[in-house]
Amino acid sequence: MTSLPVCLELEGCSNLRDLGGWPTEDGRRVRMGQVYRSAALHELTEGDMARLADTGLRTVCDLRGEREAARAPSRLPPGIEAVALPIEPLVGASLSDLMRRGAATGAGVVELLREAYLSYATSHLGAYRRMFALLLEEARRPLLFHCSAGKDRTGFGAALLLTVLGVPRETVLEDYRATDRLWRRDHPLPTGTPEEAAEAILRTHPELLEAALGAALEPFGSHEALVEHGLGLDAPRLAALKAALLE
Repeated sequence: MTSLPVCLELEGCSNLRDLGGWPTEDGRRVRMGQVYRSAALHELTEGDMARLADTGLRTVCDLRGEREAARAPSRLPPGIEAVALPIEPLVGASLSDLMRRGAATGAGVVELLREAYLSYATSHLGAYRRMFALLLEEARRPLLFHCSAGKDRTGFGAALLLTVLGVPRETVLEDYRATDRLWRRDHPLPTGTPEEAAEAILRTHPELLEAALGAALEPFGSHEALVEHGLGLDAPRLAALKAALLE
């Protein structure tokens, strides 16, 4: 049983964890205490904020859509800079539409999520590119990125980062699936959401993550081209990122 990922136990936020510790294919490990992922941070208690401050965190990247973030502004300790990298949610409004038509099934929700995941890899890849640029700035680290649940938009971002750092695919998927046991599932759903649809929207979907990673790669033709041209990491920048984030 793996002891990873290492979590920060908080009252007002779940699924907040260090991306460090995972092994890479060349025998190194992702450095602890440099990059974190989480669910939304709007319900942090004073004690939570003190614990978060103890990590030395300097930057929080908010992947939530603009209205999402405005409805539930993050609570952060003084001195941490919040950076908006908005990726508008596709599932909520579409789920409500399915419910109006009486078509909110588990399969229907998975198809909505598939569309969302593919959008992360294509039309929203620029948000992740900007996140990588921030990670390259020493003054920005430690850095945390999050969405609402810390599952989908955040999960894709974590998968991109771990893949770029050379973490094997099965380990990337292990980190992604950890949300199923670490997240409290406290994200509100529309009133009357059928149980099958709710279960589909609240759990992880490794097959969708793999499809999204493939979709990100496709326009570039190779992993190296995706990293350089899609994520803005030419050879010197990639080497600098690995030097900063790998032991």
